[in-house]
Amino acid sequence: MPRGDLYNFLKIRDAIDSVAEKVNLIGVVLECGFPRKTKGTDWFCSVRIIDETHQDPGLPVNVFTQTRNQLPRILSVGDIIQFQRVLMKIHDDKINAVFYKKYSSFAIYEGRDGRNLVPYQTYETFREKDLDKNFVIDLRRWLQNFQFDEGANYFSFIREINGGESFNLVCKIIHIHEGAGNEWMAFVWDGTDAPPSNILQKLEDEMHHPLPLHLESLPLPRDTLCSFPSVGTVLRVVSQDIENDNLRLLKTGEWVKLLNLLCEVHAGLWRCVLTPFTKLRYTPNEDRLKLERQRLYDERLSRSPQSLRRMPFWSLPWPSQVTEVDGDDDDDHVIFLTLMDVLTSSEVTASFKCVVRVVAAFPWQAKDFCFPAGIDRIRLTLEDSTARIHAFLYAEDGVKFFDGQSFVKALESKLNALLGVIADNDGEQNDTRRNPPWVQVCLKSQSEKLGSRHYRIFGTKLVA
Repeated sequence: MPRGDLYNFLKIRDAIDSVAEKVNLIGVVLECGFPRKTKGTDWFCSVRIIDETHQDPGLPVNVFTQTRNQLPRILSVGDIIQFQRVLMKIHDDKINAVFYKKYSSFAIYEGRDGRNLVPYQTYETFREKDLDKNFVIDLRRWLQNFQFDEGANYFSFIREINGGESFNLVCKIIHIHEGAGNEWMAFVWDGTDAPPSNILQKLEDEMHHPLPLHLESLPLPRDTLCSFPSVGTVLRVVSQDIENDNLRLLKTGEWVKLLNLLCEVHAGLWRCVLTPFTKLRYTPNEDRLKLERQRLYDERLSRSPQSLRRMPFWSLPWPSQVTEVDGDDDDDHVIFLTLMDVLTSSEVTASFKCVVRVVAAFPWQAKDFCFPAGIDRIRLTLEDSTARIHAFLYAEDGVKFFDGQSFVKALESKLNALLGVIADNDGEQNDTRRNPPWVQVCLKSQSEKLGSRHYRIFGTKLVA
């Protein structure tokens, strides 16, 4: 029978040797991209499939259709897809299959844990055959013990990201946020801390353009924050030129592999971008890289001494000596908490010790601190690897913070050390890039009107 016959499936290994022929294939979706418009009138998406004969790197199938709704709408990476009459081609010395809207067709079935043998999506010209069910059953059985062997170096940790670069990430979807208009954002986590970024803003900019506390247009509800891990960076992921209904593959609580994410820094906060070239890869529950990240996180929370467990990774082995805090002088018994611990604490009125960076101050000039009558109010913007908050200095707590200093030049010097400012001989900031040091602070939360919480700094002295 000719290889293009509708009743003859080829294994992927054999299809690779069938360049320039139309073939029928069935395989597991290893990874898939997001739909995008071609330069012409068609729509396009790419699907990479595997079977028991060929897993690495899998076979790319490039699908072209007249409308977006005709493209494969894969519900979960790891589902099973069959293609009828796709053309095997070579492009840039790599073999791929091409789906042509005029004579090709497809059907998609649930993956490993599926029970239904009826496809949940078919192309309009698809012709179902009795033998299809047997192929689906065989692939589901094979998937039960399948473990894709991919190098650990192929995927980065969140702690390894760099602005302006693309990277691959294994992560857990913590939350999906859909706001007003077309706002969409995913919150992802792998248990590690994103590196601290330089603050590219002058101190005086805080008056009219303060550093944001978050990238989403409105703060998340507290019950949502309480579902976030309190250790490790929860990274914001936004979409670029991707319609929101195409993001259904990202499901809260699941681990995914995201390929070709673009990393950016906005106002000192990290975010990643899903582009039309981003792909999702199959991540089973027993995935080795997923289990490795869970193991490393568990080890982090059980390491000794206990004081190191929740400290930002980038502040180790110990924060700077720029500040001192009241309390136990035995470093091994100091219990530091993250800012996410602070935000999600069940106690409205509580005290915390944290290791943070102070990235902004308002007012930003020492002459406005209301000395010698005492400090009226100073707003500091604090951040660690989990969150960014405003905390305030008042009255005697402010006097203690600046060690009783009232001389403006001395105050400016201390404040510059705290904020990572490099100043010239005249005290002027000569570089907008700032890298504030990690410092210890004591925080107290209090209730405000309408149920919101307010944070103030106490028991902390700036000694730099």
